[in-house]
Amino acid sequence: MALPEIVTHQDKLLTVDTNLGKFLEGLLHPGIKAYPLFLDPHNGIWVLRVKFAPGVTLPLHFHTGTVHLYTMSGAWYYTEYPDQVQRAGSYLYEPAGSIHQLNTFPDNTEDTDTFMIVTGSNVNFADDGSFINIMDAGMIKAWVDQAIKDQGATQMSYISAPVAKYTP
Repeated sequence: MALPEIVTHQDKLLTVDTNLGKFLEGLLHPGIKAYPLFLDPHNGIWVLRVKFAPGVTLPLHFHTGTVHLYTMSGAWYYTEYPDQVQRAGSYLYEPAGSIHQLNTFPDNTEDTDTFMIVTGSNVNFADDGSFINIMDAGMIKAWVDQAIKDQGATQMSYISAPVAKYTP
């Protein structure tokens, strides 16, 4: 079999080492440290490594797309499913249209360290049900780019999908 005629040229691998830089703090919610891995606002994809401090409760949120979430350490649960605790080694798939509220245990002895791949947006709500915001890859990219400057994380790098250009 012959090699494909059209290939993507790479001078180097597209890779990110989260051990080389510090995590960004306070981006998405108090008590959260995030390290962006891949942000594609054009296709609505965000890939993050996120550490949740003990006792964090996120706003109730509705997913317009899917979520793949792997827990590397710590433990957490959804308010709506308190008996289904996600611990180190747990993988969770969330279909589009799901709504829930993530909580970490106040007595956790360490941050809950997760890896997530998200498509679409999170529509976030306050405790009284009122609308807070819509969080998507574009909003996260803007937060990340500003936080890199504000927090002096100049060694941080992440992969961002290129914008296709049309030339008639």
